[in-house]
Amino acid sequence: MSTYAPFAKPLYVMLKPVGAVCNLACDYCYYLEKSKLYVNNPKHVMSDELLEKFIEEYINSQTMPQVLFTWHGGETLMRPLAFYKKAMELQKKYANGRTIDNCIQTNGTLLTDEWCEFFKENNWLVGVSIDGPQEFHDEYRKNRLGKPSFVKVMQGINLLKKHGVEWNAMAVVNDFNADYPLEFYNFFKEIGSRYIQFAPIVERITPHQDGRHLASLADKEKAAELADFSVSPEQWGNFLCALFDEWVKQDVGTYYIQLFDSTLANWVGEQPGVCSMAKTCGHAGVMEFNGDVYACDHFVFPEYKLGNIYQKTLVEMMYSEQQQAFGLMKQKSLPTRCRECEWLFACNGECPKNRFAHTANGEPGLNYLCAGYRKFFKHVAPYMDFMKQELLNQRPPANIMDAIREGKFK
Repeated sequence: MSTYAPFAKPLYVMLKPVGAVCNLACDYCYYLEKSKLYVNNPKHVMSDELLEKFIEEYINSQTMPQVLFTWHGGETLMRPLAFYKKAMELQKKYANGRTIDNCIQTNGTLLTDEWCEFFKENNWLVGVSIDGPQEFHDEYRKNRLGKPSFVKVMQGINLLKKHGVEWNAMAVVNDFNADYPLEFYNFFKEIGSRYIQFAPIVERITPHQDGRHLASLADKEKAAELADFSVSPEQWGNFLCALFDEWVKQDVGTYYIQLFDSTLANWVGEQPGVCSMAKTCGHAGVMEFNGDVYACDHFVFPEYKLGNIYQKTLVEMMYSEQQQAFGLMKQKSLPTRCRECEWLFACNGECPKNRFAHTANGEPGLNYLCAGYRKFFKHVAPYMDFMKQELLNQRPPANIMDAIREGKFK
């Protein structure tokens, strides 16, 4: 009898209304090459018919009164505003008493007053991809002509702020910017981002027959070279420790860093807010512009395709044996070193896509970033223990800042 309870969590499928189409061509983007999976469908545009089919089925598949729609790219704003207005009409049509929320991820370069007015009026949460100060951001985030994008992104962020739109930042930590954690963090504070997601970039290169070059977990036995923009385990550990030291002294409860929040959640035995730190995964699928559904946004590879919404229902795909096995694989494929690790409760092996390294005795399945995470957890343990006790005693974890000022941590 499996301990996996598939219906225990809301069904969640991210939408790709333009697939991998984007006006930027960031060096490290893991999604641009997905267009090679759809060479026979060059437009990469979701039809109104598919949009309606998805919205009706997605809402009716939910067991909770709240339904979250997440629009992702490529670049989501390459669909006209009329597309999203239509989506909202359809959401109202099929809501049947449920509360509908929308969040959208964008590179920010196409934002206008009109877009921002729409987001504000309809309470959309906007996630903006920005990799820190100009020098760091422009290193890898360029447009198709190789021109930098920072200035346009900042214009977009300023428009969001002008219209009072709720927004947060998503920053990729790479080999270049990882060495400057404080400059990085202070920049986000300066631009008024209170919710920040720092995502480490790790990719391997291996050729595929269709022209794709990024390796999937299924390619782990093939010779694959680490992409040069990947953050190293040592960089990642140092970055997190320096960032945490700054945050814990003065910003707890004021600035929210997703990884720190999730670490604290695991410390107290709660469900973390990010799937990579959870015990199992497989709860967050992704649907392409043509109705193909995949196990996860980071696993849009032919071997992880669950089916198409025209042939199978979302419930059939997301609660299928294939998807349950994908979700459990995270726990089942842990090497002995992870199972015996004192920090297993805190990271749960992190994202399976990064688990292509080998342990010292040659066992496969070790997370490439393991050494960085181990350094981080060891470093933050005393602080996490303190904040856990505060939470258990129904006091704010932000009390840690007073404890530090009083010299309780050396």
